[in-house]
Amino acid sequence: MSLTSLLYRKLRRTSNHHNFTFIFTHIRSASSATHNSRKIEKILIANRGEIACRIMRTAKRLGIQTVAVYSDADRYSLHVKSADEAVCIGPAPARLSYLSSSSIIEAAARTGAQAIHPGYGFLSENADFAQLCENEGFTFVGPPASAIREMGDKSASKRIMGAAGVPLVPGYHGHEQDIDVMKSEADKIGYPILIKPTHGGGGKGMRIVENPKEFVDSFLGAQREAAASFGVNTILLEKYITRPRHIEVQVFGDKKGNVVYLYERDCSVQRRHQKIIEEAPAPDIISDFRSRLGQAAVSAAKAVGYHNAGTVEFIVDTLSGEFYFMEMNTRLQVEHPVTEMIVGQDLVEWQIRVANGESLPLDQAQIPILGHAFEARIYAENVPRGFLPATGVLQHYRPVPVSESVRVETGVEEGDTVSMHYDPMIAKLVVWGENRASALVKLKDSLSKFQVAGLPTNIEFLYKLANHKAFANGELETHFIDQFKDDLFVTPNDSVSAEAAYDAATYSAALVAACICEKEHSLLKKSPPGGLSLWYTHPPYRLNHHATTTIKLEWENEYRDNNSEHLSLSISHLPNGNYLVKMGEHSSPALEVTVTHMGDHDFRVEADGLSKNVNLASYITDKTEHIHIWHGSNHHHFKQKVGLDLLDNLETHQHRNHESASHPPGTVVAPMSGLVVKVLVKDGMDVEEGQPMLVMEAMKMEHVIKAPASGLVSGLQVTPGQQVSDNSVLFNIKAA
Repeated sequence: MSLTSLLYRKLRRTSNHHNFTFIFTHIRSASSATHNSRKIEKILIANRGEIACRIMRTAKRLGIQTVAVYSDADRYSLHVKSADEAVCIGPAPARLSYLSSSSIIEAAARTGAQAIHPGYGFLSENADFAQLCENEGFTFVGPPASAIREMGDKSASKRIMGAAGVPLVPGYHGHEQDIDVMKSEADKIGYPILIKPTHGGGGKGMRIVENPKEFVDSFLGAQREAAASFGVNTILLEKYITRPRHIEVQVFGDKKGNVVYLYERDCSVQRRHQKIIEEAPAPDIISDFRSRLGQAAVSAAKAVGYHNAGTVEFIVDTLSGEFYFMEMNTRLQVEHPVTEMIVGQDLVEWQIRVANGESLPLDQAQIPILGHAFEARIYAENVPRGFLPATGVLQHYRPVPVSESVRVETGVEEGDTVSMHYDPMIAKLVVWGENRASALVKLKDSLSKFQVAGLPTNIEFLYKLANHKAFANGELETHFIDQFKDDLFVTPNDSVSAEAAYDAATYSAALVAACICEKEHSLLKKSPPGGLSLWYTHPPYRLNHHATTTIKLEWENEYRDNNSEHLSLSISHLPNGNYLVKMGEHSSPALEVTVTHMGDHDFRVEADGLSKNVNLASYITDKTEHIHIWHGSNHHHFKQKVGLDLLDNLETHQHRNHESASHPPGTVVAPMSGLVVKVLVKDGMDVEEGQPMLVMEAMKMEHVIKAPASGLVSGLQVTPGQQVSDNSVLFNIKAA
């Protein structure tokens, strides 16, 4: 333990708060020169989840001790378990923990850390926090506070970039925020326009406005969301490019004035203005264009005296072929692993070396560009409901196996809860190939093997997206998902697709039935005589008799409006040890299945001449057993009612999930847990179908709840500032 850490603990015990703060500040000031003159030996990560775990891996490889900080909600999280030391810094809400600069500084002092790495999000682009770290004698593993401040204000950054000769999108970047002035500027720019907060990122607060009638509501909504996410509600306006690509350049500088670029990433595939698939290098980019992008990014970094990792984001007009500066992210990006994969470098190690005062490990001519990499962000979200963030328990979590060409960046384990308090990202799947085509093959294979059960995810959507012909051809732009929505989303009442989905589900159900029976049979063989009594253990002794049972499953066919399908399967245990499965009254022939139980969730099955691996996972909530099956690229989720006798005997750790309860017609419920920000109606008010009713904030995003039908508002049960849970009643609409 360091001398400073010992002094901290002694003073903490013997001084009141005022004296402690005064004395310890002077001790820190006296020792700051020592801290800044030696290499980092202990680093505090002022973040959580997968980025905290990612930083810790590099730090440990370099022999640097790690300190985690955590909120009450993260007490048992993976990043806490992975650190050498961990300090609780407050309650679950981020503003009281991960956004508390004083708590983080105190944790660093208490543990004797010499450096603080902010990760991304939270305080990573907070210039005041970066300056506070330096003032208190800690090395901030990031850029100088001045660069964060200049680039953090998007209006100021555009003025600086314009002076440096970096191309800009036409727009208004001034200080005036009066709504009438802004509306006038929007008219000058011409619609459609993009409303964007001057601070922050991740698409939060961003609004596309098609005409003047939408401007006021969009502007006020953007201000509210910006204030909630970043603490600053100032707005800028830009001409909206109708066919854009989002291409960003990774830059890196040291404290000696050297700046390089590590090529570009294409981040065009987005939903809700947030990236979900990124790749490096960008497809269909010629070397001259790549060089121009890189040099513009270096010019941007040098214009603000930049050092450490940063990303310069550009918008590329696919119609004109021109590129324009959007913003600079003064931190390590979520998608940095795809750059690491194509240059063969550890960017977190570069960050630490630069923070130590070392020169960049490579100059521009030495930086290779090797192969191609993709990153797919796996989120807990409900895709059919507009990618709404989801919460819940990871009842089953089995990521794809990692290798030199496959990475899984995650901060969760099986049994963890995805909380409403933080971002719903579960993991980042990163793959590499010698070229784009081979990398895409690996991405699709890895997505098909990535198993999550217990809450909705976007895995199947990502798999469908990666298989789209236009994506394979590199035809990317930020409207990709909207452009191909008919291919990517389910169309209800599609009878052909519904029948095909039913056939695939019944086949999976037959495999489920056979695997469940074989698992029971395996348990029977291992149990002592008389220990278990199952349906096929003592069949009557007569010729040609086969013990038979029935399993009833429920499955939701998303291609039907009334989507609940009830499947009844008859399973016979044959003398040869196989299982004959017949689907109730269905006309298809019975399926004979050979099953080998490989252990726990894993099976090898042979059916209809085809042998394959099958994985099963099950868990119980509210007297319902949920059964998930994965085989090949198929994943199905079935439900089965559980009897009380089985519930009493099951040794299963149970978690309550929030399934939709039945409500009277006209009842509007919360689509997720969140905070009611604004109520736009009153009881008795006459409303039209689609009219905005209230605004909710969840997982750092605003969501507008609209009237499902025309009628009168009744039973309004929420007020601004109220916290509501998923599926709780908000109000009713009575038909006029």
